Amino acid sequence: QDKEKLEICKLNDPPSAETVKDMIKYARNVIEEFRRAKHYKYILCLTLTSLVELLEICELSLDKMGAVFEDSNVYMLHMMYQAMGVCLYVQDWEGALCYGQKIIRPYSKHYPSYSLNVASMWLKLGRLYMALKNRTAGVKALKRAIAIMEVAHGKDHPYISEIKKELEDH
Repeated sequence: QDKEKLEICKLNDPPSAETVKDMIKYARNVIEEFRRAKHYKYILCLTLTSLVELLEICELSLDKMGAVFEDSNVYMLHMMYQAMGVCLYVQDWEGALCYGQKIIRPYSKHYPSYSLNVASMWLKLGRLYMALKNRTAGVKALKRAIAIMEVAHGKDHPYISEIKKELEDH
């Protein structure tokens, strides 16, 4: 699956090998910078300004990398996941949902069928849909999360019971 994970944009004039190599180097650097910035800001207690800065780093990086990489590229997915996390932290449910919707399809391709990473993303999407009053989409997403988790954890796992109760309560 390496080819899918490192997918580049399908353009009439595809980027050169050097351009792709440079973008991979850029992506790795920005991911490392983001990790350092996030760690530093957590230590100092995240402020709204620092969160906006982290989200701006994500968005600028996604724009730049998006000129070369497809959304299914692992570097793009990593940055989208970080952006989703910041949106969740500042309770920007629409922003988080937008990123989550872009992430779920590639996650479902890259990870095994019963991956907890995929289940976790469906769970987040389900809760976001519910928070945004889209019950139909929320129920569907939560049921997909449960289906994966039942295989991964077993049908009697307490966490699955919690999610099923969440469904009943909505």
